[in-house]
Amino acid sequence: MIEILLYSFLIMLASLVGVFSIWHRAGEVIERNLSLLVSFSAGVFIIIAYQLGFEAVEHSGSLTSGLAWVISGALGFWLLFKLIPLSHHHHDEAHEARHHSRLDVRRIMASDAFHNIGDGIVLAASLAVSSSLAFFATLSIFVHELVQEMSEFFVLKQGGYSTKKALALNFTISSTILFGSIGGFFLLESFEAFEVPLLGLTSGAFLVVVLQDLIPHSIRESKYNQLYGKHLIWFLFGLVLMLAIGALLPHE
Repeated sequence: MIEILLYSFLIMLASLVGVFSIWHRAGEVIERNLSLLVSFSAGVFIIIAYQLGFEAVEHSGSLTSGLAWVISGALGFWLLFKLIPLSHHHHDEAHEARHHSRLDVRRIMASDAFHNIGDGIVLAASLAVSSSLAFFATLSIFVHELVQEMSEFFVLKQGGYSTKKALALNFTISSTILFGSIGGFFLLESFEAFEVPLLGLTSGAFLVVVLQDLIPHSIRESKYNQLYGKHLIWFLFGLVLMLAIGALLPHE
């Protein structure tokens, strides 16, 4: 039990990666380039969505079954957040007046919560095999989370959250890994039944985040600032970075 908690808290620490923005110079650079960093985040999350969808199909043993969960996740999250009124948190009203749009960070936080529960189940399953496997699973998840949480931090900042609130929210959402890891530790067979639905639903949810929030936001910003090339480069950088991490440290 202590081991599973230790590994879970280690992974949760990745959510605090945004703390480097508190450093004076780094914080100023981030604030000046938030729109470009959202494009980077779009590249990161589109690969995450693809990887999760691929795993859903692979683990379900059927293309139809796996895609059904992905589509259900996309439609379900899209309908859910259409019905829930948007709560605004943006601090830059002049910026808002120019763009008539704000990033709805609720979608990315809800998607990440599902993702973290899935990671917790993976961690519990690996520990059931051996401690060494659990260690390497933790290392893999931590590296993936490091880039993902940094990307979420940029999105939260662009959505209007202060550094402290963005870090607190990121850490709170990352703690949902405990539901998967502790639940999986005691009820692994029951929790493994949720593996394919969680993979598919989370993949679909992240697709909604990327296609409805991040990419449209990046396009609007690139038009306003006339920085098409830079936005494309940052998008491709996020995409290639996640592909490289996935190749070196498979998330499964």
